[in-house]
Amino acid sequence: MLATFIALLQQVNIEEKLKDAPLDYQITYYITSYLPFVVLVVLAYFMYYRAKNRKDLND
Repeated sequence: MLATFIALLQQVNIEEKLKDAPLDYQITYYITSYLPFVVLVVLAYFMYYRAKNRKDLND
């Protein structure tokens, strides 16, 4: 019960914070939001490219 009460007190409205935040904070927020997705896409493409160009596979 105490943990639930503390969690309710700590809830933060992200949209309100972004609206009032300086531009640098907003840019950092969006970069860190999309960075994991971009890294996963690049990793998937790299794995696809390496598998496509393997010489030991019969086509």
